[in-house]
Amino acid sequence: MAAMDWFTDSGYWLSRLLVQRGLAAVYLLAFLGTALQFRALLGSRGMQPIPRFVGRVPFRAAPSLFHLHYSDRFFAACAWCGAALAAAVLCGAGDAVPLPVSMGLWAVLWALYLSIVNVGQTWYAFGWESLLLEAGFLAIFLGNADTAPPVLVMWLLRWLLFRVEFGAGLIKWRGDTCWRDLTCLSYHHETQPMPGLLSWYFHHLPQRLHRWETGANHVAQLLLPFGLFLPQPVASVAAGLMIVTQLWLVLSGNFAWLNWLTIVIALGAVDFTPLTGVHGQGGAPLWFLVATMALTLLVAVLSYRPARNLLSRRQQMNRSFDSLHLVNTYGAFGNITRVRQEIVLEGTDEAEPTGETVWRAYEFKGKPGDPGRRPPQWAPYHLRLDWLMWFAALSPAYRRGWFESLALRLLENDRDTLRLLRHNPFSEEPPRQVRAVLYRYRFTTPAERKETGDWWHRTPVREVLGPVRLEGA
Repeated sequence: MAAMDWFTDSGYWLSRLLVQRGLAAVYLLAFLGTALQFRALLGSRGMQPIPRFVGRVPFRAAPSLFHLHYSDRFFAACAWCGAALAAAVLCGAGDAVPLPVSMGLWAVLWALYLSIVNVGQTWYAFGWESLLLEAGFLAIFLGNADTAPPVLVMWLLRWLLFRVEFGAGLIKWRGDTCWRDLTCLSYHHETQPMPGLLSWYFHHLPQRLHRWETGANHVAQLLLPFGLFLPQPVASVAAGLMIVTQLWLVLSGNFAWLNWLTIVIALGAVDFTPLTGVHGQGGAPLWFLVATMALTLLVAVLSYRPARNLLSRRQQMNRSFDSLHLVNTYGAFGNITRVRQEIVLEGTDEAEPTGETVWRAYEFKGKPGDPGRRPPQWAPYHLRLDWLMWFAALSPAYRRGWFESLALRLLENDRDTLRLLRHNPFSEEPPRQVRAVLYRYRFTTPAERKETGDWWHRTPVREVLGPVRLEGA
């Protein structure tokens, strides 16, 4: 039985296609990153072992397959299966099978990644994890090539984009005064968690342009989101301008897949009909209409607390109000760090360090270390340890529960941990002692860079750990 005409709109066939392929690509990156990094972070011998977590946190608080069974091999199999399934969907598997099977493929992707996030602890406490899960759950109901795009789900994508952008805009406007006096971008390119290839150049833009950057951010996050709910072509223009601002962020730093996922969601609001025309697609079956209407009702009910949070003076950012991450609240950088601090991990092969001891530094793949190394580009791939190292430099609270375990694993030359690093200065024998030193980092000036070739200038502040050694060493 065909659904009513209002339920689908064939004009959005390309928008849906781009959203689905983009989501599959992000899923692929997420599962690959998990498979390649989990052993040192979450494995049985990791810094925050999953078996210990599921032993103290009940299933209802963090639904996950790994409450039923955990082994490193099983976890790896789930991650690699997720990556393989995401690659298949990216290549069009969802359109090559009947609608119920297509929905099942998307449901499996969502369930697998939910299982990982809900036991991921500190390493998966980022807003883009919930964003991927929320968008991934909506994707289950987007249909496939056999059905025209369901209008209700396309509107739910707009509601999601609205919360992402407007939530981020509000938390900035209510937060640091530098957002209101338009000076935040004078600091942010230098102090952001992981600067990228062009961040040094963005930092040295004229102050007037930094003020324009900040003002444009407010327009993109506080005004344009309302345009998503206006008739076309206004909604397409609003979404298009949001995409431009996200691409600016892609160029200026490393924010894992946050910016790319936001772009993917924004594509759902763009009407490509003037360019592509309307493609004839079949109507949706009645059961699909009923399922989609149930989804819409569920999202409406679950949106109450996120919407109330948006209006609250005590607005929270990046919080899930349900353990399935179905409808969440978003936002970031309500406060901007003025001074960049970095923790550098160093080791020595001397049993009793003195003032003359030579300490050799470990180098990370993404975060600043060697002042002469240009900030690399890793996004949309997520280097989880590197990100946590940025937080670790902000406060001892962010180091609790994993940082000392990291130092101990360096003392053991733990293979899985060392795979997360760019350079191990003790490749032959493990160090006798390890310490962590806090440095003040800043970008070099153009004159300093011309003279020294360095991208960073750093000054030691104090030790934050150690020296530590293994018992009996």
